[in-house]
Formats: sequence, structure tokens, C-alpha cells
Amino acid sequence: MKVALLDYGMGNLHSAGKALSAVGADVSITNDPKVVAAADKIVFPGVGAMRDCMAGMAAAGIDDVVRDAIFNKPVMAICVGMQALFEQSAENGGTNCLGILNGSVEAFDPMWTDKQGSTIKVPHMGWNTVSGMDFHHPLWRGIDDHAYFYFVHSYYCAPADSAQVAAVCDYGQPFCASVIQDNLFATQFHPEKSHTAGLQLLKNFVEWDI
Repeated sequence: MKVALLDYGMGNLHSAGKALSAVGADVSITNDPKVVAAADKIVFPGVGAMRDCMAGMAAAGIDDVVRDAIFNKPVMAICVGMQALFEQSAENGGTNCLGILNGSVEAFDPMWTDKQGSTIKVPHMGWNTVSGMDFHHPLWRGIDDHAYFYFVHSYYCAPADSAQVAAVCDYGQPFCASVIQDNLFATQFHPEKSHTAGLQLLKNFVEWDI
């Protein structure tokens, strides 16, 4: 299975590439539209500030590549890659994103409190549980409800269509941890850093037959 791991200067490419290879993918780290077009599937990573992310995508031509791929092959977006799919992010005073999904990206409120009554720390960093998955969907095969995944983010996605929410996490308040729409799958957490559950999720994506 040929997987194009998109390189636009803002992704955790080494870890993601190594994890994808470990679950059987033939990985190409690339921003070449021809290589992307020839791939069976695409992984769209992202780390850092949204404004820099969008500028990097535009400079590499990745924004058009992602828009085109959404309609013809499976795509997995990770962290800032997931956030970039929406219309606008509150980061950097407001940043326009790809607009592939309706909704916005909002900042965590540092006044939110956890179950012990303590205010949350921003960014949300470390291990947290994910729940609410549709276990009939092949992407969640072999993963337990309330499985732990690794998060690093200060902003969260707020889809306009709640039917797109594929999993939730609680950090002061419940927020969207994953979305699925047709052949598009995205996670706020980093599966490549999430050990057993993360590798299982990547394996499910590599084997996903839609």
C-alpha cells in the first residue's frame, strides 16, 4: 500500500513515517503532486502555528493537493492537519483554513476545570482517553473504548455537523478528538506517538478499503 506523507515543513514526518512503515505501508515523504497522485492513500500531518501551517501548505502547493485528494482517495489528517481542514482557526488572531469541513477551530478556555476542580493547563499535553467511537467502522477495529492517545494542542475543532464527530475527549469539557467524512479521517491526537492503540489505528487506515 503506497502512502504519501505530505511534507510542507510543518509535520512530525520522521515519527509518522516510521510508524506507518511499521504497520506495512510503503511510505513516500513528499510534496510532489505526481507522487501524491500515484499514492493509494495520503497522510496529512501538522504541528506548529496555524498561520505558518497554511503558509507552508500554500508555498508547497499542498493545499490544492489535499483538496484534490479528498475526493478520490483515503486521507488521514493528524493534529494541525485536522484543524486545517476546517474553515477558520482562532489561532494567530484568526486564520483562514482550507474550508473542506464546515466549522471552526477554537482555543481551550484556561478557566475550564477538570473533574477534580482544578483549572486545565494549556496546551493540552500528554495522554488522555478517547471515547464515543463507532466500533462498526473499520478504522476503530481492535481499539478499546476509552483507549489512551497522546495529545499536544492548545486549540480544538468544533465541527458544524455533529455527525462528523468520530470520537471525543474530555479536557475541562468534551471536545472533538476525531472526525470522519466519507474517505476523510482525522485525529486531534498523534497516533504515531500513541503506542499500541495508535499503531492499531494507523494499521486500520493502511488497510481501510472504501
